[in-house]
Amino acid sequence: MTETDQKTFTITRIFDAPRAAIWHAWTDPDEAAAWWHPEGVVTPRDSVELDVRPGGSYRYTMIDPKGGKYPTGGVYHEVVEPERLVFTWADPGDPQDGAPVVTVTLEDLGERTRMVFHVDGHGGQPGDESVYDGWDSAFDVLTRHLA
Repeated sequence: MTETDQKTFTITRIFDAPRAAIWHAWTDPDEAAAWWHPEGVVTPRDSVELDVRPGGSYRYTMIDPKGGKYPTGGVYHEVVEPERLVFTWADPGDPQDGAPVVTVTLEDLGERTRMVFHVDGHGGQPGDESVYDGWDSAFDVLTRHLA
């Protein structure tokens, strides 16, 4: 694995839902609260704030019922409805310069959608029990939410 490989990862999923539904899941605070967390963790709706536009920000807090709060936030760099979101991903209040950048692309497959989720600037791999596995689990939560 090269140093560059250690600082990026990509997760690709195909959802049994139209692209508009997946876009809505990423951009509506009620929807985001339902799935922006791995299995066993919750995201209270009142913690979710989204200003989905270039230069707008987002924030939310995941709560582990066993103890632990995980505030997250960032700034949207690119918003191309309904196909692409680019945003930073960090702790709220941390400098956004140098923060990992997430790119979400949504490909219309009719009644299905291919989502490519790419993180640049933060390593992750299957079995890391943290970042990669957390997002992968969140996408499982999204799949059940959409059903």
